[in-house]
Amino acid sequence: MAIIKLKKGFDLRLEGQIGDGAQPERAAAGAAIGIVPDDFEGIVPRMDVRPGDTVLAGQVLYHDKTHEAIKVTSPVAGTVKDVCRGERRKILAVVIEPDGKQAGEVTFDVKHPIKELLLESGLWVMLRQRPYDVVPNPDVTPRDIFVTAFDSAPLAVNRNSLSADEQQLAEVAVKALSTLTPGKVYIGISPSQDINVSGAVINTFDGPHPAGNAGVQIANVKPVNKGETVWTLSLDTLLRIGTLLSTGRVDYNVTVAVAGPMVAEPKLVSTTIGASIDSVLAGNIKAGAEPRLIAGNVLSGVKVELDGYIRAPYTQLSVIAENNDPDEFMGWAALSPKRFSIYRLFTSWLAGLRSKPTNLDARIKGGERAIVRLDEYDDMLPMDIYAEFLIKAIIARNIERMEELGIYEVAPEDFALAEFADTSKLELQRIVRDGLTWLRGEME
Repeated sequence: MAIIKLKKGFDLRLEGQIGDGAQPERAAAGAAIGIVPDDFEGIVPRMDVRPGDTVLAGQVLYHDKTHEAIKVTSPVAGTVKDVCRGERRKILAVVIEPDGKQAGEVTFDVKHPIKELLLESGLWVMLRQRPYDVVPNPDVTPRDIFVTAFDSAPLAVNRNSLSADEQQLAEVAVKALSTLTPGKVYIGISPSQDINVSGAVINTFDGPHPAGNAGVQIANVKPVNKGETVWTLSLDTLLRIGTLLSTGRVDYNVTVAVAGPMVAEPKLVSTTIGASIDSVLAGNIKAGAEPRLIAGNVLSGVKVELDGYIRAPYTQLSVIAENNDPDEFMGWAALSPKRFSIYRLFTSWLAGLRSKPTNLDARIKGGERAIVRLDEYDDMLPMDIYAEFLIKAIIARNIERMEELGIYEVAPEDFALAEFADTSKLELQRIVRDGLTWLRGEME
């Protein structure tokens, strides 16, 4: 077991953190379950069902246009209520009305090869690959596989250890995944976790956020070079793979951390992937300012509405204020002793407010401007790349320069903290995603 110390980054502490030892509460069944294709980057969906069709849990909803073996399955048994479409008939969501009995599910033959099982069950879309941060190409063999066992993002809640059953599931999954790569299966944990899975290489990452990001862990263990491919997955996905291999069924349950400054009672909620936001939130919002609902963490999550759904990759529902002080004197330029700043621009750091829970809202507090060379990006990204120069190369669409600066190693989430700290107020995650999508189109 290796211990890797990271100094770069920053732990953003927000009010509304869930207390230690909290036990999940089961959410009331919602009226609908929604699967959002945008959650599975790199897939162009082709529908296998229509509104009105009856489906079982684990039945295919749609497949990828390019690689038809890649499938997305239903998390519940019920009726397809709607296939929501946007501009140019883009599929925005597949909405399923549960039958209420949760009866009927597809059982998979565990004797089939592991890759075939993952593809047929829909668990394949829970994996990601570097480069490009997309659902893996099933025709490419990964150099290594990386499992992230903790999330260092604001308001995240992690397992301190695995139960006996979870330990067994994890070992079954690691053994199976090891057959898909000539390299190793790595599991990244935090210093507070006591997790040791037989067959995997365990690395402890000691440092601030984004220490829990897959890209950061890969870069500090075995970076991705041009022509190489690695896969990444979360601990939850690893356990789902173990369940599939042990029982022949897919576990679609998910524990969501409902937290943030606008949450009346921060808590863990047990529900189903794709559950409606209102069924999970259940009115658990403080009165006052207008809330912003975020599927995921406040740095890299996705803005959702109350009638939206728990997005598949996320295990958090963060709630902050849209604007909790619209009439603030001098706005972002106010020299308040209570104002938060990473860079100690205000006297609040003398009182230690940078390390205490704070109540931030959704305001940008500034305008977009040219990149100023202050090493801000590098300070927030513990990877051996020149982040500011990489962003400029992406904007310029300079392929050679992008490759030299490490484009194949990064994902948008790796730049989320840098985007929060950025004096220039640039949408770094969007820039990186657009660059990766464009580069993938050029190279493939």
